[in-house]
Amino acid sequence: MALIPFDPARFLDSEEVIAEYLTAALEDPDPDVFIAALGDVAKARGMTQIAQAAGLGRESLYKALMPGAKPRYETIRKLVDALGLKLSVAS
Repeated sequence: MALIPFDPARFLDSEEVIAEYLTAALEDPDPDVFIAALGDVAKARGMTQIAQAAGLGRESLYKALMPGAKPRYETIRKLVDALGLKLSVAS
């Protein structure tokens, strides 16, 4: 029996699920976890459309979301805005 690789993007089908997924990713001290989660959400929403909405080339977006990438805050902010999300800080 062949195993199919797990793809979280297949399950990111509502705003609530996406918010919970990204919130959990932000709790991890490794920034790559949040960047990967943003990539999963962008994939679920359509990478080409998100890249256009963020004002980025599709290839640039893929590079920014690759494991080990160190995207600038400006890039993350554009992506978050393009996804229609809002980051907040709570104590």
